[in-house]
Parts: sequence; structure tokens; C-alpha cells
Amino acid sequence: MIQIPSDLHPDLVPLVFLLGNWEGAGVTDFPGAEKANFGQEVSFTHDGRDFLEYHSHTWILDAEGNKVRPLESESGYWRVDKDRKVEVVMVRDDGVVEVWYGELADKKPQIDLATDAVARTAASGPYTGGKRLYGYVKSDLMWVGEKQTPEVPLRPYMSAQLKKVVTPEEVAEMARNLPDMPDDGIAFFK
Repeated sequence: MIQIPSDLHPDLVPLVFLLGNWEGAGVTDFPGAEKANFGQEVSFTHDGRDFLEYHSHTWILDAEGNKVRPLESESGYWRVDKDRKVEVVMVRDDGVVEVWYGELADKKPQIDLATDAVARTAASGPYTGGKRLYGYVKSDLMWVGEKQTPEVPLRPYMSAQLKKVVTPEEVAEMARNLPDMPDDGIAFFK
């Protein structure tokens, strides 16, 4: 269930489906890098201003699903305008800073993004741009990322399916919002 926090900036309502903490797994495969399964934790938060704060951490998983080592981390800020245009500023632990632009799909919780600007430090690997697709599908957050380098044309390299993490505080809030039950609890189901 998607809830709109009372202190959410009104401009961010179209992005409300992203809010929260998400966990899941996916696959990564790109020429010159190890093909692997990975785990991921993502958070989208807000502080009442006109942007969502974003953090993502991924790690390589072994065949049993155990964490082997960190894969990559990224952080950023997401905004949306009245025309449903989305802009994202993101920095990654490998020394890449990106500006992404895209838009929300019409009548569904889906965001298509493409890089508009890429800056790299001398220590970062080759990278010239990318695309991402995020979607809220049957209460899961799913995404696929594409990237290109000077040697490799744009192609998919990572995708994941994430489940919303519900905290004990959120469970307590849901319980407080349940309708009053009759004393025996059974009449509610009749």
C-alpha cells in the first residue's frame, strides 16, 4: 500500500511509490567484468524539501546467497516537475558523477532515465553514459540499468527486484490504523 506522508513536499507526490527502504537481489553482466548475482539495499527518503534523497549499496552474492564483497554504492537526489519530468543527480563510489533526465510514464509508476552529463575522476573506469528504467510492479520496485563505454555500446548491465522493508514502527502504525474490531473479532469477517 502506498501512503503519502503528510510532510511530503507536494511536488514529490508522483514519486511517492519510491519512498522507503528496499532490499532484494539481481544480476550484473557486462563485458570485462565478472557476471554475478548481487544483493541490494536502497533507500528513498525525504525531509520536506522538493527532492528525494537516494542511497544504494550492492554486494556480490555467492551461490548460497551470502555476501561476498561490496559491488558498488551510489547516492543522489531525485526531483520531478509539474510536467512529470524527472531529474537525478548521482555520485558513485567509483568516481563517477552523473546528471540523469527522464520522465514518469503516463498513468503508471514507471520512470525512464538517461544520462545527460557524466564526469569521471582519473581513478574511475571507462564510462560514457547510461539508461535506467524503474517500475513499481505488484508492490516491488524493479529496475534495469544499461551502460556504455568507449569500447562497448549501450547494453543492459544490471537489474534487480526489490521488496519493501517494513520496520516495527510501520507495523505498529498499520495496526493503529486498522478499523475497530468487534469484541470477538469473528463478526468482522461475517
